[in-house]
Amino acid sequence: MVIGEDGLARCPWGLSVPEYVAYHDEEWGRPVHGDDALFERVCLEAFQSGLSWITILRRRENFRAAFHGFEIDAVAAFTDKDKARLLADAGIIRNRAKIEAAVTNATAAQQVRASYQGGLDALIWSYAPDPAARPAPVSTAQVAATTPESTALAKDLKKRGFRFVGPTTAHALMQACGLVNDHLAGCSAR
Repeated sequence: MVIGEDGLARCPWGLSVPEYVAYHDEEWGRPVHGDDALFERVCLEAFQSGLSWITILRRRENFRAAFHGFEIDAVAAFTDKDKARLLADAGIIRNRAKIEAAVTNATAAQQVRASYQGGLDALIWSYAPDPAARPAPVSTAQVAATTPESTALAKDLKKRGFRFVGPTTAHALMQACGLVNDHLAGCSAR
């Protein structure tokens, strides 16, 4: 735990840079629902792969503008012209494979919406573990990078056509969207 100037106890990363304070306190670990909102998180976690989360957080508004608010149907309709526009957009991560994955994942999300009761929201949340079975971590060393649930979620999403959704990315999604609470014991955001 670290104590901020405001006297609040936080996970150590929650005070590492100013942008993390609000993200830690107000977003990370809070339940996220809705197909488009979860699609956005899937995409941003994929873009983060191999990078620091702060890189994505600082560009999140640019991503939202570039990807039409991560509205699934809008992104699924992206053409080669849209992909070229994204590759030229210095405000986002210009990685061809990740851009292609975002468009592919939008199409996969449409298919989930059509075939899975409750859509992407219900599918992702079906992998949330029982909170009572997960004791609060006491140190960052106790925070897992993957879990059986994140491995199963990644496998299911891949089976449905999603890309850039391995077990580590799936676990980061689960942490960010409140499926698991990995705030340390004693953290004010817990």
